[in-house]
Amino acid sequence: MDKFDKLVKFDDFMKEQLKDPGFKEEYDALEPEFAVMQAILRARVQAGLTQKQLADMTGISQADISRLERGTANPSIKTLQRVATALGRKVQIEFV
Repeated sequence: MDKFDKLVKFDDFMKEQLKDPGFKEEYDALEPEFAVMQAILRARVQAGLTQKQLADMTGISQADISRLERGTANPSIKTLQRVATALGRKVQIEFV
């Protein structure tokens, strides 16, 4: 089984799980965290930087950059601003 097959099976699994209202509610509640993780990772990759390079630019340890990208950290707005500045970006927070 290659990576593509595993992704297809995972997508099918998620589609099935999201039919459960309780699961969907919990999954949707995590969306803001997923968005932050994805934004940091995408901006770093687009900048052509490694985690170590971003860590050196921000003064945030590489391990903490990794935690931000994996979603196992709870960053402050100040931390997000440091990362965004290093990546030539701005932090934008919206209540919708």
